[in-house]
Amino acid sequence: MKLSAFTDYSLRALIYLAANPGRRATIAEISTAFDIKENHLSKVVHHLARCGWLETVRGKGGGLRLAKRAADIGLGDVVRDTEGEDLPAECFAPGASSCAIAKCCRLKGVLAEAVAAFHRVLDRYTLADIARDRDALSAIVHVPPPTTRARRAQAMA
Repeated sequence: MKLSAFTDYSLRALIYLAANPGRRATIAEISTAFDIKENHLSKVVHHLARCGWLETVRGKGGGLRLAKRAADIGLGDVVRDTEGEDLPAECFAPGASSCAIAKCCRLKGVLAEAVAAFHRVLDRYTLADIARDRDALSAIVHVPPPTTRARRAQAMA
């Protein structure tokens, strides 16, 4: 299954924020870090906030931060929220299929099983699992690494 760019950008934004959960980031920062157009990222951020994955704060000192602990953000849940209904083939769409063999084809069952397996794997992981090496992630995307005090606070959370 191929993820859409929207889901890819969503996961990147969440990883960026998980790399340093003690500070707020801006759309411009994340856009620069991943070379994503700000207008695309704005739509992603709006969706993630609407779904409860991000908090947005307006005004001076504002920005984005995770709405939950990274350990409480399941990758499967995020992918389901951003991808919408899984339609790996035309026969999965509601309504009549134009496929000539739709009535007797067994491919639909196989694909449904594959999609379920894909989601089962994602459901085993959280954002914390994929953002475990925060210092390395921060160094790559130019987020200042968390201070020792911030690390202690994060460890206690």
